[in-house]
Amino acid sequence: MKPTPVQMLPFEHHGHESIEHVLSSIYKRCPDITRVYSVGKSWRHRDLYVIEISDNPGVHELGEPEFKYVANMHGNEVVGRELLLHLAEYLCRKYQQNIPRVASLVNNTRIHLMASMNPDGYDVAARQDFEINRRLQGRGNARGIDLNRNFPDLTSQMYYNEKHGGVNHHIGFRSAKWNTMEPETKAVIKWMQSHNFVLSANLHGGAVVANYPFDKPRVGRHSANLGQNYAATPDDKLFQHLSTTYSSTHKWMFRGTNCNDYFPNGIVNGASWYSVTGGMQDFNYLHTNCFEITLELSCDKFPDATHLKHEWAGNREALLSFMEQVHRGVKGVIRDENGNGYPNGIISIHGINHDVTSGNEGDYFRLLLPGVYWLTASAPGYHSETAQVTVNDSTPSVVDFDLKLLSIEDFTIQLKESTTSPRRDSGNGPL
Repeated sequence: MKPTPVQMLPFEHHGHESIEHVLSSIYKRCPDITRVYSVGKSWRHRDLYVIEISDNPGVHELGEPEFKYVANMHGNEVVGRELLLHLAEYLCRKYQQNIPRVASLVNNTRIHLMASMNPDGYDVAARQDFEINRRLQGRGNARGIDLNRNFPDLTSQMYYNEKHGGVNHHIGFRSAKWNTMEPETKAVIKWMQSHNFVLSANLHGGAVVANYPFDKPRVGRHSANLGQNYAATPDDKLFQHLSTTYSSTHKWMFRGTNCNDYFPNGIVNGASWYSVTGGMQDFNYLHTNCFEITLELSCDKFPDATHLKHEWAGNREALLSFMEQVHRGVKGVIRDENGNGYPNGIISIHGINHDVTSGNEGDYFRLLLPGVYWLTASAPGYHSETAQVTVNDSTPSVVDFDLKLLSIEDFTIQLKESTTSPRRDSGNGPL
């Protein structure tokens, strides 16, 4: 029995129950490539739904990168919410039609789409009288907490580590911080920790620009002058490229002029625009392997439904092009002395002070711009292995590492050096 052909999704605002219906409908029509699951519940016990789109849903395939889009983090910023529902329907429909671009994307990527991280805030915004207050309420969750200020402030910890020594990746946070976070934040953090996401974007509203880390200035008070507090990550040029990929394929973002602001090429460093402490994009970069940017998609945070078709037309190509960026740089597998995948092995890039780690099955993914790089794979108790790789602008290069065990003498030396080197435990800094 063939799956039911997918019907075009209407351009209208969808409440929480409607989202459940849309996701269920897409799954029923494309059961071979979709899976609907919840990462947790909001303060008012609404599910935080995700639809996964992959040729083998529910399974991480070795060497296949994982990608995510998250929308509606601020409950009254709703364009991204509708775009992701339309994106899910589009991928399902075009895959059924065997469109090569979509088939390649779905067959080679594990895609996760969360249409609403803040269903409670959306409910508050949607119930307001649009003509009276234009739905300005509902930004925070049911308790009025801004979820994009609710993540652990790992950016301050990173700045501390730059000066005093410490890890440049997978920075931890104190367990006491967990008790100060909202249920939506906790659920998303657990989700991040359970998947080896490589690339991500967080969809917002109120401007039209692609915003990239860091979101918090390194020193001093924040200046009102755009660019004054630019806070570059070690991957600054890569983040500029990722952001420009979205802005240049969007129908109008690249122009830079919108909503009474001007952003050259439609991109901006977060800290140079305005300071955010405890934001999600910095947390992704510093706590996980995931490179995330924030997409501001519309001047009107909660536009009338008649504008949604126009927004979809403006964003569709950009949404696809940005997803395709997950297939750049270098990837491979780290194996132990028995040929088994080694989890949590470290991949370092000479000259870029930000490492990534291998996943549960030993595969790793490192986004890079075209060029020649030296990669080093390392793990406790093993000899480090280094390789040169040339990265192009089309397909990822593949470099596997087979680690060799250290002798007892060498392991003792390595252990001694690790205990006398600058502090690596990120839990004792200024958080």
